[in-house]
Amino acid sequence: MRVYDNYLRWLYRHGRPNLFARIQNRSSAWLFAAGIWPRRVAALGVRGRRSGRVIWFPVVLAEFDDGRYVVSMLGRDANWVRNVAAADGHAVLRHGGREKVHLAEVEPGRRAPILRQYLRVAPGARPHIPVGPNAPLADYERIASDYPVFRIEPEPVD
Repeated sequence: MRVYDNYLRWLYRHGRPNLFARIQNRSSAWLFAAGIWPRRVAALGVRGRRSGRVIWFPVVLAEFDDGRYVVSMLGRDANWVRNVAAADGHAVLRHGGREKVHLAEVEPGRRAPILRQYLRVAPGARPHIPVGPNAPLADYERIASDYPVFRIEPEPVD
């Protein structure tokens, strides 16, 4: 498992995806959007804060207490997190169909159990988050402010 963890860290060295990770993410986003993979994965589209284009990337959905969540395994400085903030949370989720959503950031004090559930269903994120999937909630509470969590809500109708 250590070799695989090192590979996953290498893909996002310096907190950003390298060329190979970008190619892999683009392919995964396309497959996830088509609904080919399990229900807990999807493609998330967010308008780029500089380009204005919708940028698609693969995400793992964590279900917890009747809610769906996305987590930034790379922390607050990930481009998609900045784009979500610039877009006021407006995004599109695709998994077979297309769903307009609003991403509402969860306050750090409520993130710990969601982060634990996320690591249980997203093994690819484990090398990036310094807590094991079965660690006590207190360990997650210590790192919660470093990893943004967004609740997926239906897009409000104007």
